[in-house]
Amino acid sequence: MSLEALFEPRGIIVAGSVSSGKLGSVLIDRLLDGGYKNIFAVNPKGQGYGDIPGFVSAGEIDQPVDLVVVVSPSFTVAGVLEDCGKAGVSAAVIITSGFAEIGNKEGEAEIIAVAKKYGIRFIGPNCAGMANTDFHLYATLEEKPLPGGISVLSQSGAVGGAVMVASKERGIGISKFLSFGNGSDLEVLELLAYLRDDADTKAIVLYIENIKDGRAFMDVLKSATAKKPVIVIKSGRTSSGQRATLSHTGSLSGSDKVYSAALAQCGALRVRTLEEAYDLCQGFAVLPRLRGDKVVIVTNSGGPGVMAADQADDEGLVVQEASPALKEELTAFLSPYAGKGNPIDITVEGTGEQYYQSLVASLKDYDSALAFYIGTPYLKAMPIAESIVRAAKETGKPIIASLMVGPDMAEALCYLKENGIMFLPDGERAMKVFAKMVQYKNYLTDKKEAVRPVAVKTDLPEIILEPDAMALLKENGLPTPASRFVTDEKQLSLAAEEIGYPVVMKVVSPQIIHKSDAKGVYLNLRNDKELQDAFGAMTAAFADKDFRGVMVYPMLETGKEIMVGFYRDPQFGPVVLAGLGGIYTEILKDVSLAVAPVSKEKAREMLQTLKCYPLLTGVRGEAAVDIDGLAQLIADFSQLPFAYPDLQEADLNPVFVDANGVAIVDVRLIRK
Repeated sequence: MSLEALFEPRGIIVAGSVSSGKLGSVLIDRLLDGGYKNIFAVNPKGQGYGDIPGFVSAGEIDQPVDLVVVVSPSFTVAGVLEDCGKAGVSAAVIITSGFAEIGNKEGEAEIIAVAKKYGIRFIGPNCAGMANTDFHLYATLEEKPLPGGISVLSQSGAVGGAVMVASKERGIGISKFLSFGNGSDLEVLELLAYLRDDADTKAIVLYIENIKDGRAFMDVLKSATAKKPVIVIKSGRTSSGQRATLSHTGSLSGSDKVYSAALAQCGALRVRTLEEAYDLCQGFAVLPRLRGDKVVIVTNSGGPGVMAADQADDEGLVVQEASPALKEELTAFLSPYAGKGNPIDITVEGTGEQYYQSLVASLKDYDSALAFYIGTPYLKAMPIAESIVRAAKETGKPIIASLMVGPDMAEALCYLKENGIMFLPDGERAMKVFAKMVQYKNYLTDKKEAVRPVAVKTDLPEIILEPDAMALLKENGLPTPASRFVTDEKQLSLAAEEIGYPVVMKVVSPQIIHKSDAKGVYLNLRNDKELQDAFGAMTAAFADKDFRGVMVYPMLETGKEIMVGFYRDPQFGPVVLAGLGGIYTEILKDVSLAVAPVSKEKAREMLQTLKCYPLLTGVRGEAAVDIDGLAQLIADFSQLPFAYPDLQEADLNPVFVDANGVAIVDVRLIRK
């Protein structure tokens, strides 16, 4: 995709008042300060600014101009684009607000129409501009960043600006800054694709509030994370969360959970706060790439080291005990009172040389290290900082430093920064950075199973009752028990005989959804008399309902009860869920979800995130259930919304799973 006119313009027009204190003059100062010279002011008075010439119309400029930055009032923007379009301008940054964000949809539609007429690609309106530090272009009201390899793509100008301020404070360089505001033309999909292919961008920070087309977004995001890390800050809620509460399966989800699942499936690294985003930006900017999840903590104070170890456990990192060989090596130069497990506590008497030796020795076994130093007012921190730098250079492995207290702290921290060592004020934040970097490494290295395409089918009844639903599942290879649909009392005995006693009888009626609650399920019927009595009782109980008959099943061993379902999210389409089943599904809400379809491998990952997962693997002498079969069921089931586009929602609850296999015991399918 070519956006050269936007990122590398031959000339720039600033459209709007350039009087002192006006946005036009501020922008020209930013452009000049960044080193860009080929600037022209266009406004009704033809007023210039300093050495920058002024014109009434873009057509008066006798040099090639590719980009216009618009800060004129909203009612003038369409006219500005018309004027610039006639002059051959092909890109615009519309900083002006007052459009769809305040309900002025007509005004926004007008500027879109004019831009299309002249082939102008633009970001905005209602944005904070853009920057390309590699081209010395700063067409933004936000902080001028340091040049570097991080690119920021933000729906919010303020959030993007905050990221740039923090990056400058930490010495992290920015390549591109893009605030797309209302996203009337260029928005997240095209701009993310541009940054994906941009050689100067080494990592991307993305702030979004909502996505119009979730599937298209996932496609672009997945292609971007295959090339470089993408750090995502997702805020805001959508109507899908409210809509989801209207349905059984959807009520277990919510828009934010779907976003989290979609981002994780694409390899993006979601962070909850701006601080986490800053930390992770710094990690990818200065740290060597992690090779694994084993982390060592070298400290001179036990308490903070233990707190960092706790956080590492919470984040899924491995803080394993030092090996006997490493302990022996540490014993040679550490105090007898030092802790030589992990954390490695060299005590308050620890020297810079002991930090260096401990880090070098331990990083033979570990993938990353936290160097923790809590000094005293009379001990200098500089020797510790120097030792950390030496160890980082010698090992080539990621080390995050956390130094506190000392008369020379400012000097020590400056030394770490100058030598590319990441510093954080506490170990917990360091562990979050390591964990996210490991997450990205695992995403790139894990083998991804392909998901097979399915043929589309349209043969669905208007109301899908249980007999039809079970037949559909069976037709699609899902594990269903033997069953008979009985509409007449005379058929009962033959049905039970074919299935074999004991049996289960369940009511079939479009008016009865929760059958157990309505006393529409009879279990463990052992002979013809019990069967006939149950049918009679059910017929009488539901005489005032649309009673269609009963389903007869074999009485199965329950095993563990699992729920599997899907619903259609407004942004991302079909979403599949799996979790604890039975009557406690909606109470405990122990569910994992993913954007469908999923592979068997992904289905297994979904199960592993459940709180109830240890129950599936076998506890207190119980046998493990057929997890492989359950994962296959989830994968096959996730294809149904694509095979049957008219299906809006589905629940399999419960699914019985034990060591011998998997069986779907109850099903509910709902058409759109």
